[in-house]
Amino acid sequence: MSKIINPLKVSASALVNALGTGKIYTVDAMFNARSGLKNSKYPGMNFDTFLGLVDGVENVKLEDELIEFDCRNNKLAKLALDSDNFRAEVGKAIIKYGKSRIGVFLGTTTSGIAETENAYIGRDEATGRLPNMNMLCTDNTSSVQRYVCRSLGLTGVSMVISTACSSSAKVFASAYRSIEAGFCDSAVVGGVDSLCLTTLYGFNSLQLISKDICQPWDRDRKGINIGEAAGFVLLEKTNNNSGIQLTGYGESSDAYHISSPHPEGKGGKIAMEYALDAAGICASDIDYVNLHGTATPSNDYSESRGLQSVFGDKVVCSSTKGMTGHTLGAAGINEAIICTLALENSIIPGNVNLNNVDDQLPIQVVTKSIEKKLKHVMSNSFGFGGSNCSLIFSC
Repeated sequence: MSKIINPLKVSASALVNALGTGKIYTVDAMFNARSGLKNSKYPGMNFDTFLGLVDGVENVKLEDELIEFDCRNNKLAKLALDSDNFRAEVGKAIIKYGKSRIGVFLGTTTSGIAETENAYIGRDEATGRLPNMNMLCTDNTSSVQRYVCRSLGLTGVSMVISTACSSSAKVFASAYRSIEAGFCDSAVVGGVDSLCLTTLYGFNSLQLISKDICQPWDRDRKGINIGEAAGFVLLEKTNNNSGIQLTGYGESSDAYHISSPHPEGKGGKIAMEYALDAAGICASDIDYVNLHGTATPSNDYSESRGLQSVFGDKVVCSSTKGMTGHTLGAAGINEAIICTLALENSIIPGNVNLNNVDDQLPIQVVTKSIEKKLKHVMSNSFGFGGSNCSLIFSC
């Protein structure tokens, strides 16, 4: 991994998750160890768990001219685009660069699967015929990309990445390479993933879902709680060191197993080392690591081993999935923005819901929030199939 010579500035961001619509709610949770997870049911679900549902998604109205994109995933995207003054900041970038010179790089996994589920539920019982639906604009991984580009009025290079839980972390790497190659001058990166039955029952069939609130890094952790989220970041070139910047990224694919991480965290180790090399810093320079930290027995052990091999036993880290749940294809952007908020607000968020320390994990986590000036932070996103990505943000 070559060193990042020209870091990209984080000019604006917007975030929606189970904690609330807008970054202010996530900041409050970081300071007050608050969780947005609730013991609730998604329509059609018949097992118990905690969920990270976003309030009000079903009431969102898409623009009249974009109504063909109407699905929960795109409604969730609009909720985020309308928050944190993000549209206005993109508007300034359009004036500066032109709408064709701003790229759009998004991550998702579920896309509009819920719309296809609803279609099957509403099929004609006599013929099996499904009601008419626009697959290209709803249940398609490109749906959210098409919607966001049109909603923001952007016509530049764009793509969707779907690599499970690393999807919306890898968009930062793709955006950086595209800007360096001259395909665009600025980029909107982000991720959107909404709840659907396919995801819920799929993870439940793998026995990865906890019926109780998830407990990352806890001795008694039983599995994940699934959440939904949408987040966007505007990246721009910068000629100075002011503000928060993307200074490093590392990607790897260990392909160890379709759904289990390498027990020694080898893929994650490579991604973290590549990110440090790209940033041109040492492991000891990292002030905080936001863990992938899903709360499954195998993930947390694997990540802990990988961290130990890179950082030794002195790294300061925590998982924030106890606050938001595992937002899957949106986890990368959700936690990348949390890292930028940690830099902005000089806080290391505590590992929520940890009651019993697991002595079998080589790396321990921060159990309470710490107010501290930070310079370099890392965010880990490790997906199914061994698709791994680590990001470094600095200020």
